[in-house]
Amino acid sequence: MFGNWLKTGILMAGIVALFGAMGAAIGGQQGMLIALVIGGAMNFFAYWFSDKMVLRMYNAQEVDETSAPQLYRMVKELAGRADLPMPRVYLIDEAQPNAFATGRNPEHAAVAATTGILQLLTPRELRGVMAHELAHVKHRDILVSTVSATIAGAIATLANFGMFFAGSQNREGGGNPLLAIVVMIFAPIAAMLIQFAISRTREFGADRGGAEISGDPNALADALAKIDAYARGIPLPTADANPATAQMMIMNPLSGGGLKGLFSTHPSTEERIARLRAMR
Repeated sequence: MFGNWLKTGILMAGIVALFGAMGAAIGGQQGMLIALVIGGAMNFFAYWFSDKMVLRMYNAQEVDETSAPQLYRMVKELAGRADLPMPRVYLIDEAQPNAFATGRNPEHAAVAATTGILQLLTPRELRGVMAHELAHVKHRDILVSTVSATIAGAIATLANFGMFFAGSQNREGGGNPLLAIVVMIFAPIAAMLIQFAISRTREFGADRGGAEISGDPNALADALAKIDAYARGIPLPTADANPATAQMMIMNPLSGGGLKGLFSTHPSTEERIARLRAMR
């Protein structure tokens, strides 16, 4: 647990430092102080509200035992096996098969699944996926994922402000003509670094933990094979518009190539399946 809290602290501190450096480049010492205040406020906001923001971003609808009995009872049974509080359960009306967990701790956690994954997987395979998401909750790495997804968008906003500010300065003859270019390059690099701050072993750990919770490693392996085959051909527009959220999903949801491929923090599906098949 200490390692996850340390990872979260390092991520938040790095984000604040990044905000400060970008503020200094845009507005000198005063700009750095303003950016540090904004960065600290964003960390506070992300800690308390980023899960709600991500769920709203995907238009996730909360369900219960009446509206989605099979999914709700499945999550309840698995949460009991994992010795976790019952998380909130959400459905996302999207054809791409995918799922994620969010929340600041196990007591304030939520799991979300797309309608596509419910249609694609068998109950046994879906159980493996939900166990994987609950493993993220149990390992307390859902806060790191949610915070990084929220803050990455703020970095892009600050970069846009920097280009606008630099343009105004240039028109008045007092700006650095290279500042806009530097900021434009720096912003995507910063967003990429945030994604790489989340260890690739996080998915391997959740795969193993999910297999232990469900007691059926092959169910998750079969599910990953199906999801990988179908997700590549079915877009998830919200993820394409907000690529920083891609690392929260059980499978990389991005449909585009080019720079978007750099945001993938998922290990290869083949290696994940091989490791699960090796578990007995």
